Amino acid sequence: MTGQDMTGQDMTGRDLHELAGKQAALGEVRGAPGPDPVNETMIRHWLEAMGDANPAYLERGVAPPAMSQVWTMPGLARARQATPVDDVLAALDAGGYTGVVATDCDQTYHRYARVGERLTPGTRFTSLAGPKKTALGEGYFVTWTVVWYAEDDSPVAEMMFRVLKFRPRERRQPYPLKPAAGRDTEFFWEGVRRRELRIQRCLDCGQLRHPPGPLCPSCRSANRGHTVATGEGTVYSYVVHHHPPVPGRETPYVVAVVELPEGVRIVGNIVNCRIDEVRIGMPVRVTYQAMDDELVLPMWAPREARC
Repeated sequence: MTGQDMTGQDMTGRDLHELAGKQAALGEVRGAPGPDPVNETMIRHWLEAMGDANPAYLERGVAPPAMSQVWTMPGLARARQATPVDDVLAALDAGGYTGVVATDCDQTYHRYARVGERLTPGTRFTSLAGPKKTALGEGYFVTWTVVWYAEDDSPVAEMMFRVLKFRPRERRQPYPLKPAAGRDTEFFWEGVRRRELRIQRCLDCGQLRHPPGPLCPSCRSANRGHTVATGEGTVYSYVVHHHPPVPGRETPYVVAVVELPEGVRIVGNIVNCRIDEVRIGMPVRVTYQAMDDELVLPMWAPREARC
């Protein structure tokens, strides 16, 4: 991994771990006391928002333990206090690890915070783990701990927090021409997603048909299923499309009718072959091309390597 530090110099993965080590060596860094003391108004708002009808908190003059972080949040108008975690997160952002997702939040409660107390946070950077390969992409796990102290320096609560800072995958531009998928054709597109070329089959007379439809043209039955084709065929006919422009495609390109050994014909593009090499009767094999992050289309490539 190569990132940038706060001075704009390139950082390697080793540099990141060295930075993390320095921040961990700082130990716990105390922040400023919360802007407001623990108060009944905020407790009441919290209980209503959470749907907590327990009257014991207001009756006893204590805050729900899970509110500990609330009392030291800066809000929109107050400057956020610096912590030992900030430089590590900034370095990861500069290195392209801009995605973030929380993975763990373990809380320990030592006692209730009492109305009138003003809490102070103490933040300790714990660890940096990575780079790791995850389902979201390559990233680093960043862990830190916050302890909230009362005015007598006694700990009220603490929280271990871990996030994954990951490099978001580049998404392709959506392909503008989406095929219509309905009750009659969904089986076909589900097959394409599985890299299967499915042909509709009448479950009464056995006839194959393409394009799919609601009724068998032979026996008029609505009882239908499908079979998986071999994926091989021959070019029955074709055209070379030059004009008009088609969104998402570069012209010229070949549109062919491919005849399958199963006895049906299917329309698709010829790819991986020069246009002047396409010919009637050319043996082809189905191939699948991802047009964007969601759409896959079946296309046809020559079985012979000379194209």
